[in-house]
Amino acid sequence: MRNEVIKIWENEINGFNPTLTTYLLDDPLEKNRRRPAVLICPGGGYWCCSPREGEPVALKFLSAGFHAFVLEYSTQTTAPGMAYTQPLLDISRAMCILRENADKWNVESDKITVCGFSAGGHLAASLGTMWDKDYIQNHPEITTGQNKPNALILGYPLITFGEHTAYGCFDSLAGKGAPNELKKELSLEFNVTADTPPTFIWHTVDDSVVPIENAMMFASALQKNKVPFEMHLYSQGPHGISLATDEVSEQEGGSIPHVATWIDLCIEWLKEITK
Repeated sequence: MRNEVIKIWENEINGFNPTLTTYLLDDPLEKNRRRPAVLICPGGGYWCCSPREGEPVALKFLSAGFHAFVLEYSTQTTAPGMAYTQPLLDISRAMCILRENADKWNVESDKITVCGFSAGGHLAASLGTMWDKDYIQNHPEITTGQNKPNALILGYPLITFGEHTAYGCFDSLAGKGAPNELKKELSLEFNVTADTPPTFIWHTVDDSVVPIENAMMFASALQKNKVPFEMHLYSQGPHGISLATDEVSEQEGGSIPHVATWIDLCIEWLKEITK
């Protein structure tokens, strides 16, 4: 495995330079073999990036034959006072870096999936629905269209800043006092189109932080626009459960084996759409 940490911008943004960590499979017998890749966005309420939703998830995709990357994007902890557009610019630049280095890293540039959890799920879904915004496409370090993902994986995703939102996330992203019009603009159930990539969604019904309505609203919008998707809803499991294993649990014995099946189901789905 080739593992390195890359700063994604030429200059710091608000005193912080987001990073892209690579988890690249080595093929000693097939050195030129290209593989699909997964770019992972940990959650953290746009306040931080949770390590439990980063490297452990990357290693799962790696073991299934995918190159993996973890993005530490701008948050209020790392870049206080950031513009609400910055995380989306960060992930757009990260996607461009993956495609710019596709030959070097043996990545299949037309098979790059973005996987996000909670607020990271909002960021991933934002890229899938808002990748062509003018302020992104006009950025000098982003190549038009190179930031669009080929598929999305959303774990207990924050989707809406309306009735069923997660408390505090909008303030972390946009700042306190931001206008209500911006809440609707950033509510992704209104941004899905027929051009949105195929999507895998999973959520737990009793999530008390990000209500399950978020996943259902996005799935409904995908269905309305005839975008292929797969969704799995588990009856029990707290928010931020990641892989639902002891390895990522915040307390001993916190694994939920039934919920842990999501990663195998996801990998099956992903192998099918990337073959």
